[in-house]
Amino acid sequence: MAGHSKWANIKHKKAAQDAKRGKAYTKLAREITVAAREGGGDSEFNPRLRAAIEKAKKVNMPKENITRAIKRGTGEIAGETYEEVTYEGYGPGGVAVIAKCLTDNRNRTASEVRHAFSKHGGNLGTSGCVSWIFERKGVITIPAEGRDEETVMMIAIDAGAEDFLTDDGTFIVFTQPSDLETVKKAIEDANLEIDEAKLDLVPQNTTKVEGEIAQKVLKLLERLEDLDDVQEVYSNFDMPDEVMDNE
Repeated sequence: MAGHSKWANIKHKKAAQDAKRGKAYTKLAREITVAAREGGGDSEFNPRLRAAIEKAKKVNMPKENITRAIKRGTGEIAGETYEEVTYEGYGPGGVAVIAKCLTDNRNRTASEVRHAFSKHGGNLGTSGCVSWIFERKGVITIPAEGRDEETVMMIAIDAGAEDFLTDDGTFIVFTQPSDLETVKKAIEDANLEIDEAKLDLVPQNTTKVEGEIAQKVLKLLERLEDLDDVQEVYSNFDMPDEVMDNE
């Protein structure tokens, strides 16, 4: 899983920034609505909805906002209809970039994503141009403070996890998509706090960037994540820790 730790860092860092800017509620409401539309409004039987609600609670999204988003998804109240669209391309230095979006206006979203790529030294590509670099995995993050690494690792592995790493005060557990809920439950049953458990795209190989190129990569990813229609951004960059720390 080389390079994943740095990729995870930028995602977690930006998630916190988005919450401060007030963007998190809007993006989470869209995810909840789409999850409820696809799998029903009962989170007990809808893993995607359950994960979205848990994430919403982590950023203190009001309960009424969550309920309203679910009802939009199930059709109980009127609301926009969002479709899932994925854009792929290359950033500075040839790094692979994927932007997953939920939009009610595909033309607007395509224009905004294309502009972000071109403005920050990247190129928007065709569908499938970089997705082959990534593999869909279950990813569970656990605060490491006060916990024994070997103990947590054995709980995860025994439950079916396929990989485990420690990164900057966080344990990261990787699973096959079908094993995510089982491993998550085992960790919770061991009274371990989970920061996040979700299906993600994990790069299987990385592209190293440094200096000015690395800074440009971060600016591109941040610009994409700032777009209202963009839900998730994935990249396979590998850069020095000091570049990350200076952001």
